[in-house]
Amino acid sequence: MRTPHAPAPPAPPGPRTPARSAVAPAVLLGAASALLLALVAAEWRPLLDLDGGISRTTHRWAVAEGGLTQAARVLTDWVWDPWTMRLLCAVVVVLLLRRPAARWTAGWLVVVVALGTALQQGLKAALGRERPVWSDPVDTAHYAAFPSGHAMTATVVLGLLLWLLHRHGVARVLWRTALVLAVISVAGVGLTRVWLGVHWPTDVLGGWLFGALTVVAAVAVHRRLRPAHGGTAPGRSDGPRPPSPSPEPSTSDDPPRRPR
Repeated sequence: MRTPHAPAPPAPPGPRTPARSAVAPAVLLGAASALLLALVAAEWRPLLDLDGGISRTTHRWAVAEGGLTQAARVLTDWVWDPWTMRLLCAVVVVLLLRRPAARWTAGWLVVVVALGTALQQGLKAALGRERPVWSDPVDTAHYAAFPSGHAMTATVVLGLLLWLLHRHGVARVLWRTALVLAVISVAGVGLTRVWLGVHWPTDVLGGWLFGALTVVAAVAVHRRLRPAHGGTAPGRSDGPRPPSPSPEPSTSDDPPRRPR
């Protein structure tokens, strides 16, 4: 008597490709960044009026609240300064270089942060937007205004580091702590730049948008070239393949047939 074979289970749906999973956020961030850039370049009057109204209000508050303004200067000049962010990135790069398997990721991190800085400086030079000018300034800054270098650098560096923590599966407490600190830092650095009167609000918004777009694009590249969970990039082989499973033993009661 033969034992009937059970039907094979349906094949699970294939995983979403990295390119496909990053399309939606990349398109949304790209469209928002391009729209804001076009409006700033065209000096769209409603946008300039909104910038001016917010900036005048926050500047009055900054002049009146000396203690809060001093705290904002310490945070923006030391804690959330672009060079502080780059130093944090350098520490992570050194830690990654100690692991041979992570050296590609270390190089990727350096290249992305450098490209983000180049994009930021290129936009500043292309637009040449003037910073706010006050008769009683509480702080000073150099170079053009759009986009905010502080906001964009913090978004790029902290966004990339958050993704790396998530990719390596750190403990939940560490992940949540890092997420909270990153959100506070990215939002806080933008608010301090407006509070101190050295950036228009849309400069900060532009830094956030272009920074987030840089992170999304960089993560898509990393996933494409270095897939997680032991995957390999197209055309690559990172090691020997596991042996194929041996065939299941026959469940038939009949004697084996001789080959014809």
